[in-house]
Amino acid sequence: MVNAAVLLEARDVEFAYGTGAPVLRGLSLELRGGRLVALLGPNAAGKSTLLRVLAGSLRPQRGAVHSAGGALLALPVRERARRIALVPQALSSLPLQTLEDFVLGGRYAHQAGALAATRADREVVARALIDCDLAGCEHNLLDELSGGQRQRALLARALAQQAGVLLVDEPTNALDPEHQLAVFDLLARLARDGRAVAVVTHDMNLAGQYADEVLLLARGELCARGAPERILQPAQLVPVYGSRLWFGSFHGRPCVLPARDAGQAEPGLPRSDQGPR
Repeated sequence: MVNAAVLLEARDVEFAYGTGAPVLRGLSLELRGGRLVALLGPNAAGKSTLLRVLAGSLRPQRGAVHSAGGALLALPVRERARRIALVPQALSSLPLQTLEDFVLGGRYAHQAGALAATRADREVVARALIDCDLAGCEHNLLDELSGGQRQRALLARALAQQAGVLLVDEPTNALDPEHQLAVFDLLARLARDGRAVAVVTHDMNLAGQYADEVLLLARGELCARGAPERILQPAQLVPVYGSRLWFGSFHGRPCVLPARDAGQAEPGLPRSDQGPR
């Protein structure tokens, strides 16, 4: 582990939209440099809201988020962006921009005013495009990209921020298997290089293969945390997701699959004591 320092911390955070019921309930966690944390939980568990609170995009009604020991929301917006990058699930709208210009937007925290991009900025962007397998597409307009390419464009823009904390919301849900692995390979490398990486995912198997720690959320509460080998087990997951899950292992890592009949393997599926081949 390159850096075990706490880079971002939430303390007793509670959040609700308007006058609605709390979405996050007294939630506390730490994100440390050098670690990749996977956030799991069913739909409406509060995972995406948690990332937005951690990034400072939403203000909690109770509790606080701290960055390097100080209150996150007390920091100027540019300083926050130098420390924390948030990758949303998708673009809410498509700006009329080339891919290169869109990713250059991630450099605003490092620029003074509205000055034109420097050579150093463009070098950072070029590296981010390579890392996200988008080199050669830089002059394409965003609406000319596929859904998977747009998802990787969001990640490239966040990489261009060069922040120490990377918060990533379901980065693989529009990607083919090879690009899913490539994205998690990249996130794991960034963690090894010292960043704190937190990724929301519904893919328990990618979490099992790559995460240093898994946090399990349900109804806005943190109900379990620990190594993948401890969390991706029936005792932890069945109370949250229900019993229609198949549990096994793959190369020593936990493997969890949705199963129409979890008690009887379908043709072509291994028994739970064998694991996928």
